[in-house]
Amino acid sequence: MFLLLPFLPSFDHSESSRLVLEPYDYLFDTAVEAYYKGDWLSVILNMEKALRNKATVRNVKAHCRLSCANHTAFADPMAGLGVPVPGAGSLDDLGFFQKILKRADCVKSCEAEKLGSPNLHLVSEEVELEFKKRTPYNYLQVAYFKINKLDKAVAAANTFFQANPGHMEMKQNLDYYKMMAGVQAEDFKDLEASPHMANFLLGKSYYSDDSFGLASEHFELAIDDYFIANKECRALCEGVYNYDGYNYMEYTADLFQTVTDHYMQVLNCKQHCSVELASTAGKDKPFEDFLPSHFNYLQFSYYNSEKYEQAIECAKTYLLFHPEDKVMNQNLAYYSVVLGEEKAEKISARQYIQQSILEKELLYFGYEAFGITFVDPDIWTPEDVMPKKLRDKQKADRETAARITEEIGNLMKEIETLVEEKKKDSSDMAKIIVPQEGGSLLYDDIKVTMVSKQLNGSQRVLLDGVISEDECRELHRLSNAAALKGDGYRGRTSPHSPSETFQGVTVLKAVKLGQEGKVPLKSARLFFDLSERVRKVLESYFNLATKLYFSYSHLVCRSAIDAKQEERNDLSHPVHVDNCLLVSEMNECIKEPPAYTHRDYSAILYLNDDFEGGDFIFTELDAKTVTAEVRPQCGRVVGFGSGKENPHGVRAVTKGQRCAIALWFTLDPAHEEKVWMTSN
Repeated sequence: MFLLLPFLPSFDHSESSRLVLEPYDYLFDTAVEAYYKGDWLSVILNMEKALRNKATVRNVKAHCRLSCANHTAFADPMAGLGVPVPGAGSLDDLGFFQKILKRADCVKSCEAEKLGSPNLHLVSEEVELEFKKRTPYNYLQVAYFKINKLDKAVAAANTFFQANPGHMEMKQNLDYYKMMAGVQAEDFKDLEASPHMANFLLGKSYYSDDSFGLASEHFELAIDDYFIANKECRALCEGVYNYDGYNYMEYTADLFQTVTDHYMQVLNCKQHCSVELASTAGKDKPFEDFLPSHFNYLQFSYYNSEKYEQAIECAKTYLLFHPEDKVMNQNLAYYSVVLGEEKAEKISARQYIQQSILEKELLYFGYEAFGITFVDPDIWTPEDVMPKKLRDKQKADRETAARITEEIGNLMKEIETLVEEKKKDSSDMAKIIVPQEGGSLLYDDIKVTMVSKQLNGSQRVLLDGVISEDECRELHRLSNAAALKGDGYRGRTSPHSPSETFQGVTVLKAVKLGQEGKVPLKSARLFFDLSERVRKVLESYFNLATKLYFSYSHLVCRSAIDAKQEERNDLSHPVHVDNCLLVSEMNECIKEPPAYTHRDYSAILYLNDDFEGGDFIFTELDAKTVTAEVRPQCGRVVGFGSGKENPHGVRAVTKGQRCAIALWFTLDPAHEEKVWMTSN
């Protein structure tokens, strides 16, 4: 029996605490593979562990940052200076940056001791999204049901449904569980419910039932839990800088601008914690005025429980957020008459408010001085915190937006009328235009060697002459100089076959190495430019109506291990489909995570042919029937649609090294690989 136990890191220094924590994305992928094999115990073991390890990574990072902040507070005076840092002079500046370095060292050492290498637990946005959507619980509810652990299945199903209330299949499952013998009401748990939100919702429920004593107990717990969660959320904001909106290669800010950019991003994140903590799974909008509302509910609950001093405290606290609130001012006046104004001097949220207002002032300064956008998430912020110039601008923007909204509304009515009048003649507009092959190749040296018909499929093309021999050689040299063994596969040097080693490098990594002088920058730039050439050619050849965006790009080499070639019968890369999960036994491909469902087109640009084996193959959905085979050679590109119409793989490389650039494209700009943002 597998139990989903709450897991908290011990933070001790025993040998067991230094064991490497398995990456939760690897565990997730392993569980999904087991799911499609029907290995239910393996699904449960790996998926539960993935959830625990993800929580552990989060807890460790929050703990390390909070602990190190306590040990290296910036306000402490430096030895020999007698003044807090930072100060006005260069000596004080050194003291300030000494604190920065000490905190960085503290956090790095703390996280490394408990988590291992900082790169080990970096996961893709796609995987993060799956956990945010609670997808692991979808797999778990099936697995637990299959082994007849109904209480676990119900809890997993309910946990998933809380975040996905529109998921009709899960709703039907829950209705089915309710009718099953042995299922109890308490089995319908939300295993991901945050303590502060759970207590807040319970408090509201008791409040609605006029059970004010119980309501106040849960609101008190909710406030305590809120401040704990807020500290953790804010600590987790102190992560790596997000270059979104910048081209990494063109970011040339100096020391203080760089510090400013990163710190403004951190403060923005910390301010957004009030939104994150006010949000609950499955709800489109967060609770409005979330934290202040606790004190509003508590004030009335205490009053009805005859706890008047606590009621005064909550009334005064609420008025810190909303000093002009008429009802609460009337309540406070009543309490003052009955009990006296000197009661309840303790105000629990004063420091929270002061800190938040100071952060807002800094963010608004950054907005004015550097154009770094800040949208205040709180409705209680005093008006004078925002500079007058910005207040006037926002007022003008609101008026403009209201006018535009009205004009758009009128225009939409006109369009609806026009559409209705011409409805009978508009059927042609609804036709789906299927991209046709055979568009321009854009470059004179490129020629079409084979088209879909010759490759026995659809949305397929084989091109030659895409790059020159010299360019192939330069990229081949780059691959051996810059590529990392196991890159893209958590350091597993033989991710697809034990008879080969795998190494790779992304274009962003190549550019970074070029900037650091570790590889020729012109080689990294060539990688960048030639990948862009392939993108343009495919976009044109397949006559796409919308732009192709890079989803991922990888310069990869597969090398045969000479000692492991005897009696070999596996593939270098098993047959798969790029945007869905291939279930060859059923001749089906399931387009859902963890597959990269956003991928629309794929391409392989080959760099060499001086190896044995390694041919590219297309197959049927059974992963066995080969429909076409392509022999790699310098400058050759095989391009194809990423969907179920094109299962493909790579035959075993039995001698030498096979190098190529693997490229995946998407029609959805939301999934564009960031390095390409401003490259066009």
